[in-house]
Amino acid sequence: MFAPVTLASIPSPSTAVWHLDLGFVTIPLRAYALCIIAGIVVACIVTDRRMRSRGAPPWAVLDIAMWAVPFGIIGARIYHVISSPDDYFGHGMEGFGKAFKIWEGGLGIWGAVAGGAVGAWLGCRQLGIKFTFVADCIAVGLPLAQAVGRLGNWFNNELYGGQTSAPWGLQVHQMSTGGPGEPPVGQALVGPDGEPLLREGLYHPTFLYELLWNLGVAGLVYWLDKRFKFGKGRAFAVYVMAYTTGRVWIEAMRTDPAEVILGQRINVWVSIIVFAGALAYFLLKKGPQEFLIPLTEGKGFQVVTEEEFLAFQAEGARPEASADAVADADGQGAQSPPAAVADDVAAAPAPSANGSEADVAKAEADAARADDADADAKDTTVSEEKDPSTASKD
Repeated sequence: MFAPVTLASIPSPSTAVWHLDLGFVTIPLRAYALCIIAGIVVACIVTDRRMRSRGAPPWAVLDIAMWAVPFGIIGARIYHVISSPDDYFGHGMEGFGKAFKIWEGGLGIWGAVAGGAVGAWLGCRQLGIKFTFVADCIAVGLPLAQAVGRLGNWFNNELYGGQTSAPWGLQVHQMSTGGPGEPPVGQALVGPDGEPLLREGLYHPTFLYELLWNLGVAGLVYWLDKRFKFGKGRAFAVYVMAYTTGRVWIEAMRTDPAEVILGQRINVWVSIIVFAGALAYFLLKKGPQEFLIPLTEGKGFQVVTEEEFLAFQAEGARPEASADAVADADGQGAQSPPAAVADDVAAAPAPSANGSEADVAKAEADAARADDADADAKDTTVSEEKDPSTASKD
């Protein structure tokens, strides 16, 4: 599976796809997909621990992941297709049809982040959890997932840089394209001696650079968030800024085909733009670290500060909800009425549990008629006392 290790080099696997024969069907097990799945598992475990420590119910992250993962995969594929137009729109309908063959590879991280964010937002609406709360909690697990996922590029012998004489230079196999006389896709080409064929020279393992960078990003975000207690999505903004900083120089080292704009690969420009957006958000958005306590009625959670969360855990003290601190079952902030309206509402008769506006109006009318009847009865009594002819006699 691995090429012989030469002095001062990193070997690469010669197999990226295994085939599980069940007799009635053969299932391809792709290393890249397995690495992506493993990364998702790591992200869910880490994020669950962070969400639980801040008041979320156990494994609520799985309900969010059910939305975020498929949306992320779709977004990643769309971004890859758009950013590689020649591969999918330069060969007529045959090339366009390849856009739907996601199993042949081709995912873009920025599409995954954008699509995953949309899915996570939908999941948050279903649970009644604020999106920024989840974004801050996932800011550590997400770069860890990316680090694990980069191992898939190692199995595929792809996304490497230029040649190098560094002691960590990467051996790269000549991988099959599935052409006539070649092994199945995912296998290295084999020479006359039966050994996997290697490309000449050693190459920068850019996948490894990004893997290590992502591990550093996860550690940095964890430390800064613990030290400064970021809230309102600012921890996620730190992750984005840290990741894009590394992606710029790592992307510039890669030699795989890519769209070039003004002399730079398209992902370099995207990283710069995303970094600027994350920086602006981080500087403009302020707020304490967010914690959750369940609402007393309905489905959803109230967002509170750490002090309020600890007081609720210790004494059951529930702080007064503000307009932007409550998320209902649809994930929307509950709106508090103006003070004048609140006073009017407090003074008005309370409707019954199942009453409608019409029922309330009818009840008010009945009460008014009853008051009039009482007033008439009192007037009649007074008149009787004043009129001797109507007075009772012994």
